[in-house]
Amino acid sequence: MTGSEPVPAPLDTSRPHPARVYDWWLGGKDNYPVDEELARKILAADSTAVRGARANRRFMHRAVRTLAEAGIRQFLDMGTGIPTEPNLHQVAQAVAPEARIVYADNDPIVLRHAEALLHGSAQGATDYVHADVRDPETILRLAGESLDFDRPLALSLVALTHYLGDAADGDDVYGLLKRYTDRLAPGSFLVLSQVTPDLNPAAVGRAAELFARSGTPFHPRSLPDFARFFDGLELLGPGIIPVTGWRPDPEDVAAQSEGIVPVYAGVARKP
Repeated sequence: MTGSEPVPAPLDTSRPHPARVYDWWLGGKDNYPVDEELARKILAADSTAVRGARANRRFMHRAVRTLAEAGIRQFLDMGTGIPTEPNLHQVAQAVAPEARIVYADNDPIVLRHAEALLHGSAQGATDYVHADVRDPETILRLAGESLDFDRPLALSLVALTHYLGDAADGDDVYGLLKRYTDRLAPGSFLVLSQVTPDLNPAAVGRAAELFARSGTPFHPRSLPDFARFFDGLELLGPGIIPVTGWRPDPEDVAAQSEGIVPVYAGVARKP
């Protein structure tokens, strides 16, 4: 594990946590009744929730495989979530066994799973940082013990930015992302996906309201607002697109027939 051994925060099972809600949608077992309750309410309000969670995972797999095949050998995955196989390191190291991966998350349950996360290839390295995405100094410092920020790497924030606000006196998500990308070497990549109200506004609005009532801020973003994350970067084809359409595999093409997924995705290169 990268850095000094983290001290887990007390596990709060009285309130739902986004990672555990997401775990329930993916069919995982690492969630609690309060998470399942919110997950079911959101699914009732927005029937695309499970489809969207699974589409997000497949997008991560495709994006990581694409970048590994293009020669990227370092990955920093923010908001890792509870491990679901195949995880990012398994996808990357299947292409390049020497790939180095650092996961970062602030959920105590993910910390408990860190040992499972660290089982990567013998040739590469897989590490875990227990820290909040809002603390880039800590994450970058600890990740720098395993990754070389003078060389290209892929920074992944899949289904994370919609939990961060954009107020300058709050999360300042655009400023936060810039602090990370400023540290990336030229030739690095940013991988993002984000819930949008553009494609199903009523359902996404109901889901956002349910998240807010549970104490979890939720910020769906329009296409122009999502595109702002890539300012100064060069988007890979096909650009910003609904998540199932980003370089789809046959499974994704089949999933498109199930209906819309109100999630945008994009991958961009730092020139």
